[in-house]
Amino acid sequence: MRSMEIQCAACGATTLVRAEPVYDGFKKTGEAFICITCGTRYASAEETPFLHAASRPRVFTEADKPRALAIFSEDERQKCCGWCRHFVLNPFSQRCGLTNKETTATDLCVRFEKKATPVPPPPEP
Repeated sequence: MRSMEIQCAACGATTLVRAEPVYDGFKKTGEAFICITCGTRYASAEETPFLHAASRPRVFTEADKPRALAIFSEDERQKCCGWCRHFVLNPFSQRCGLTNKETTATDLCVRFEKKATPVPPPPEP
């Protein structure tokens, strides 16, 4: 991410710019940058006089990044009700097809049976 600090050509101030989307109808075609001090509008990033920040100090290294969390063990993955073949989902409630009790997709059950993967139909000639 680049710095949003500029040396404005109109007012001469070292200030920040505000990025504003430019649309053609409902399609975004680019971004314009506006000086927050004087309101000068720059049509593109190439025209905007951005200040290049000196190299920033590196406080953290790759070793400081947290490791990815593992919430479920490998034998528990995809063994919740949302992946079960008995899970009944409709707009009003979520139920177990075996017990007819209201459940949520993250519930765990001892009678879990994995859903069959749907086979796509063969292409028609």
